Amino acid sequence: MALKVAVLISGRGSNLQALIDAFGPQVADSPVRIVVVLSNRPDAPGLERAAKAGLKTAILDHKSFAARAEFDLALDREIRAAGAEFVVLAGFMRLLTEGFIAAWKDRMINIHPALLPSFKGLDTHRRALETGVKLHGCTVHFVRHETDTGPIIAQAAVPVLPDDDEAKLASRVLRAEHRIYPLALRLIAEGKVRVEGERAVIDRMPAPDGVLLNPADS
Repeated sequence: MALKVAVLISGRGSNLQALIDAFGPQVADSPVRIVVVLSNRPDAPGLERAAKAGLKTAILDHKSFAARAEFDLALDREIRAAGAEFVVLAGFMRLLTEGFIAAWKDRMINIHPALLPSFKGLDTHRRALETGVKLHGCTVHFVRHETDTGPIIAQAAVPVLPDDDEAKLASRVLRAEHRIYPLALRLIAEGKVRVEGERAVIDRMPAPDGVLLNPADS
């Protein structure tokens, strides 16, 4: 049985598109079934991507709710009504309440544009450039109440190049996001990820070989 997933978005949905390409209705024998794409912004371009792919969409405008907890209760009801067993945050720009996160513990993942635990929060690419790191990247992790924490499922590293600005680095990281998010979700759907304490352990997967150097050793 495919894992039934709700994808939550707030914007353009580029990571949503990567998930659609990997697991959308056109994919035969997919281990993942996207049962709803839900946005807190009625004008989110990602909703068009979902509709074009033939996916169910729903809108819950957070501005219509007096309190964050009320929004989260409605969000939880919408997700469960769609039959979702798992939640994927794909550019969802809302801080979720502790109760919502607890209800979906180890059943909700996020992608962050940095190699956690480094550069939690916003402006990750600017901060990476200012710090002078030579490797940057992205992280897929289970969600916990403290922002940008939780068991790490997968990471992708990209080099920081001498002529990089924020836009160039962000573009390179985003391409890595589009590869790693479907990979992480597939591993979960196939039952290859288990949580031990606050560590995500990947079963039955070969370890990568080699070392990424920047600058390269000539």
